[in-house]
Parts: sequence; structure tokens; C-alpha cells
Amino acid sequence: MVDYITIIGGGLAGSEAAYQIAKKGIKVKLYEMKPVKFSPAHSNKDLAEIVCSNSFKSNLLTNACGLLKEELRKLNSLLIKIADNTSVPAGQALAVDREEFARQVTQELTSNPLIEIINEEVTDIQEMAKNGIVIIATGPLTSEGMAEQIGKLTGEDKLYFYDAAAPIVNKDSIDFDIAFYGDRYSQEKKKDETVEEWKTRLANTETNEQSYINLPMNKEEYEAFWKELVEAEVITLHEFEKKEIFEGCMPVEIMAKRGIDTLRFGPLKPVGFDDPRTAKRPYALVQLRQDDKQATIYNLVGFQTNLKFSEQKRVFSMIPGLQNAEFVKYGVMHRNTYINSTKLLDETYNLKTNNNIYFAGQITGVEGYVESISSGMVAALNAIDEFRDRPQMHHFSENTVIGALAKYISTPNEKFQPMNANFGILPPLEGSKIKDKKQRYQKLADRSLREFE
Repeated sequence: MVDYITIIGGGLAGSEAAYQIAKKGIKVKLYEMKPVKFSPAHSNKDLAEIVCSNSFKSNLLTNACGLLKEELRKLNSLLIKIADNTSVPAGQALAVDREEFARQVTQELTSNPLIEIINEEVTDIQEMAKNGIVIIATGPLTSEGMAEQIGKLTGEDKLYFYDAAAPIVNKDSIDFDIAFYGDRYSQEKKKDETVEEWKTRLANTETNEQSYINLPMNKEEYEAFWKELVEAEVITLHEFEKKEIFEGCMPVEIMAKRGIDTLRFGPLKPVGFDDPRTAKRPYALVQLRQDDKQATIYNLVGFQTNLKFSEQKRVFSMIPGLQNAEFVKYGVMHRNTYINSTKLLDETYNLKTNNNIYFAGQITGVEGYVESISSGMVAALNAIDEFRDRPQMHHFSENTVIGALAKYISTPNEKFQPMNANFGILPPLEGSKIKDKKQRYQKLADRSLREFE
């Protein structure tokens, strides 16, 4: 038996796992193919690169992802700590400066004498697992060669779903004669306010305390935009790709094709806002979320897309306020890979047929940044138990989001698909039927945190 644990993949799950293992005094060999080889969506040489939205979602305990982050804080998660340290304004959500986040994670791991980072693509998992413990955390952008290795290891057909990332624009190129700062409801005119009082309140609000830039649209502007969006050219997908687009990250152009008002009841809903130019609720509204610490670039919320780059420039520039927008990064669609964990893994993310092999991250079917970190944490803690030749002790209660996710991916399900943290996967409260959703979610959160105490 070797005196180290091997981790394949330096994304969110692999980085968290490496830190947790080294913290227990065990050596780690962390294999990361960057910068020798990049996936189609990666470009940053650092570990823990974020390629889609920069949001880690809500911090509220009445949100399942917010509760999950709090559970991870109680377990001293490195990545959640760094996310907190590199956060940018996003209202009640935790959003990060993605470049600084990846830089700090990389610095933390490279400076640890117990962690050896090897920049090469792994070609033989089974040989590694013969003599030691391996955690496979290659993520949703697993290379073709590695995917073949995993297919041979699991004996299962590979599964795919497709994900889309939103474009990012330079703040200085946004027209603030149209755009305005503000969070939902905080900017809306109160019933007892005059228009003059309302505009005075808005003018006195510090813009650096506002999380979002908002772009209001009237009916004519929205319908012209919608028409061009649904007719715009997209990057051609194969038939099997079209069937596998994951509902949780639906491209905006596909959502728009479901009906002219679909976007107005989704990412472009105007509820909670009044247009400062008219003092009335707009017909539709696009939100931009801060993407870096310096507040120089913003991403289009809900605008994951597969449009050709030239079409993104043409169509998204029709949004009032973006007519002269400078696009720092265009949206992309890329392949995501996950295994049929319900048949392959147990609640510790251990491969049922081989005690030496664990999986972690989105390749297991947990969907989202925080969920991936959670799986890396659980896989690492149980790999430590296996390494020290003691019974696996880290079976988290299904009353916690960490435990509920682990149970979800390991429970037989013929219609298995990637899952975000949500209260629906937690057991209901015993002997209590609380109709108010927020009160019910708070009770579920209280129950979870009691488990950690």
C-alpha cells in the first residue's frame, strides 16, 4: 500500500478533497492535466477554475444551497472559506471574483508540503487503484481519454448532458441613461411615496451597495428582441445532444422558443422593479450580475446560450442599455459527463465494486459548485477512513443537505439525472405540516444544523 492518496482532477471537488486529506497529515498526489491540456471550456491554468456563472447561489438558510454552504463552513471547507474571502456584491447570494478565487485555491494547495501537483493526463486508473486509494474528480468536462477509462472501470455506458454559460460584458460599455442599479423590491416605488421622494431615495442609495445592474424593456423592445432571439443562428448540435440539454441550465434561446412570454415569467421577469425613467413597472427586465471584485465586468443573468458569437453580439446588443456593449466573453455550450451513480456508488461516493476508488464532483451527478465541493468533502473524509483501515465513519444524516445529496446519487433511480441542492430531497418534518414555505425551510435548516452540533 502506498503512503499517499491519489486525486485525479483539480477542480472544485478535487481541490477540496486534497486540502481535507492533507489536513489530516496524509500525502496527496493531485493529477491535473492543465496547463498541458485544456478542455474546450477551460482557459485558466489555476486549480478550481469556474467556467460558468460566478454565483455560488443564495446564502440564506431558507435556501437549500445556502444551508449547504453553512454545513460546509461547519466542516471547515477550504473552498467555501475562499469563496467568502473573494466574494463580490450579489445581494443575498454568494458570488465570487472567479480569477481571484482560483488563484487563492491554487496558492493554498501548492504551498502545502503534503500535496504534490502533477500536471499530466491520467491514462490508467485501475493500475493506480491496485496499490492505493484514488478519488476521481475529473468533473463534467472529463477528457475523452479519461471518459473511456471511466467507462472501462465502471462497465457502464457513458452518459452526457449539456450545459451553457452566459456572456459577460464590460460595465463601462453599459448605457446608464437606461440601466440602473438595484435589487428586486428594494428599487420599487413604495405605495406611500411620491415620485419625487422615490427618485430622491434612489439617488441617495450608494451604487456600490447595489448587487445588480438592471435593463428595463418596454413591450415593443421586448417583442423585437424576442423575435430576433428565436430566429438567431446557433451552433449546430447532434440529435443526441439536443435531447440531453439539462433543464437546470436551459439556453435562453431554447427557453424563448417555448412561447413569447416565457422569458418574462423567467429570467426577464420585471416583478419588484420600477423604471426610473417612467416610475412604472417595465414590460420585461434583464439583470446583470457583478463578475469580478473590481466590479468592472458583469454577466447576463439567465442568458446561458448556444448562439454563434456573432449572433450573440447582434441580438444581445438589442437589449436597451447594451446597444454599445463590449462583450468580454461570449456564452458557450460544452459537453458535461456524469456516471450512473445510483448503480455504481454508495453514500460515501465509494465505488461499490472497489473500496480503493471514490468519485467526487459533478461527474457523480451532483449539479453545482457548492454541491461539488460537498461531494469532494465526503469522498475525502471517507477515503481517509479507508486509508487508515478503519470502518467508514462519515455517513452524513439525510436530514442534512450533504447527506441528502449523497443519498440521492446512491439510491436506485431509473430516471437518474443531475441534481442541485434542494429541500425536496430532504425527509419531511415529523409530525408537522407547515404551510408557509419559508417557515418550513427554516425548520428544515434548524434540524440540519442541530445534526452538526
